[in-house]
Amino acid sequence: MSRILVAGGGGFIGSHLANQLRRRGNLVRVVDLAFNGHGLGRYCDEELLLDLRDPGNCLRATEGMDMVYDLAANMGGIGFITAVGAEVMRDNILINANMLEAARLSKVKRFLFSSSACVYPDFRQMSPNVSGLREEDAFPASPDTFYGWEKLATEKMCEAYKRDHDLDVRIVRYHNIYGPNCTYKGGREKSPAALCRKVCEAADPGMITIWGDGEQTRSYCYIDDAVAGTIMLMESAFSEPINIGSDRLVSINDMADLIIDSSGKKIAKRYDPTGPQGVRGRNADISLAKRVLGWVPKVSLEEGLLRTYDWIAEEIAEDRQEIVVVPNTARGTSQAGA
Repeated sequence: MSRILVAGGGGFIGSHLANQLRRRGNLVRVVDLAFNGHGLGRYCDEELLLDLRDPGNCLRATEGMDMVYDLAANMGGIGFITAVGAEVMRDNILINANMLEAARLSKVKRFLFSSSACVYPDFRQMSPNVSGLREEDAFPASPDTFYGWEKLATEKMCEAYKRDHDLDVRIVRYHNIYGPNCTYKGGREKSPAALCRKVCEAADPGMITIWGDGEQTRSYCYIDDAVAGTIMLMESAFSEPINIGSDRLVSINDMADLIIDSSGKKIAKRYDPTGPQGVRGRNADISLAKRVLGWVPKVSLEEGLLRTYDWIAEEIAEDRQEIVVVPNTARGTSQAGA
């Protein structure tokens, strides 16, 4: 049994990861700035509500831990990360610098940093028919967002801690992870969840809005596959950056059609050319993960989107049921405490 910290364990990937690590018999501590509910039951042994921009909080979180999975970040979908670049860079640089130093001081045996496909240069992602991005394609550097620049800088900081302090690091570059328990509203949601929500909320027949022309492409990896690959990486001897994602390229239009089919509704698409779109095309080359980890994604996009749509539909239905209409039979009386 290992003592494991999942920083950012109140979030989407972090909560699924903590749940799986605990099911494997580890003692799991999670730390986050907020715990908003994840539907996973008792998924950890200890929860710490701490702001990891404070170095003292990072020391408290890492104390006594054997391994650290650092997934803590201020992040969201393309609309969010393109709107608040300074906030994202400031918060994430503070979090990750503090976590690395705390891991060193706490004598953590192994440290995993969650990087992103956003580290890859924009000039390699200008066509919808893009080739899969290999790990070595990150340089020469030219990420299209400040979020991507921060992730790339922190990768280098991990390498520096490995060289200067012998910290055993792992770096995973996630490519568009999706699935149940993800953020699906509030402005931080990513495209699969946003489209699922739009279809759920649309009338039948109805219409949804897509940013851009819908021909921009991405690849998407289901949460269970991402968690499995993350744990395999941490347990391996491989210490260089590695892609965890899918190599199946799909357009936003095609993904929307898959979700609409899952819903059983008759939904048309309209387009907003002013909406943020990100790079024109992004795909993952996962040959390195296949070779050094023996990892391959197992859940098809069709199955993963169906599971995600069903979960979001249930969440929206529950939200609607919680809206209680009180008959106006006692005008002027207080409803406080009702």
